[in-house]
Amino acid sequence: MAGTDDTHPAEDDALYVLTALLLTPASFPTVLGDDYPAACRALALEPYEEGYGLVLGQDGTGARWTVVTEDVTLVAGAIAAWDCGIAQELSPDDRTVVGALPGWPLALAVAAPDVPAPYDPEPTEDGSGGKLLLTPPSDSDWGPVQRRMGADEIASRWGSWREQVDAITPAPGVSASREPESPGAKGHPGVRKVLEEARDYLDSPPPPGRIRSAFATSDARTLRVDGPGWSLVARTDDMAFVLLDETPGEVMQVVRGPQLRGLLSALDALATRPS
Repeated sequence: MAGTDDTHPAEDDALYVLTALLLTPASFPTVLGDDYPAACRALALEPYEEGYGLVLGQDGTGARWTVVTEDVTLVAGAIAAWDCGIAQELSPDDRTVVGALPGWPLALAVAAPDVPAPYDPEPTEDGSGGKLLLTPPSDSDWGPVQRRMGADEIASRWGSWREQVDAITPAPGVSASREPESPGAKGHPGVRKVLEEARDYLDSPPPPGRIRSAFATSDARTLRVDGPGWSLVARTDDMAFVLLDETPGEVMQVVRGPQLRGLLSALDALATRPS
């Protein structure tokens, strides 16, 4: 493999690395599924607890490839370096490579220099008689993938969304409605259902990765919780946001109160956390 600071690969099957992602119970591309096992199934992989690293790049002909490696530590280290603005070559040992999947699961705004324009190679067998080609999700549709991506955006830009709530100003193109924190109170039936199903997780824990907890502040965590047709984003010291498949583009607010505070605390105790 070639890193982002290397020259053009001499061979067509060499990979010019553009970016990388983690595929672990605590961190995985949510475009692939509501939880870690679902994300692995989308890539025809076994959901091993240790997880994988996904290396996205182009070969010498310009074809898009996603290389799967078992060397999670190597990929995590490269991602951390890039996030800090440090150049870091990423070249997994061939002995750790599980396979190469055609296409990319995400759209990339960059391409390898001095190689032909990116294109999708032919699909490959997925192990169950079907064909596998990874393609980015549509920007114009609304469904489970877009709902999860919307929740990811809120989680990554919590401060901006919280300021909008304080100012009672919805984001452009997105309507925001305030909901009661109690599922028994009058409010959107979809939000009540989300809170009820989230509470059910306390008695019947869901698959790994469906509840994830990440650092927010020294006293708080950011929670990402998903279920059939819904996503919830919350801060354990604050309120929550809900997105539903049935309400395209709408973000609903769940105000903080004793019941929500207790629910978030209990979900955080069950959550998968980065190691």
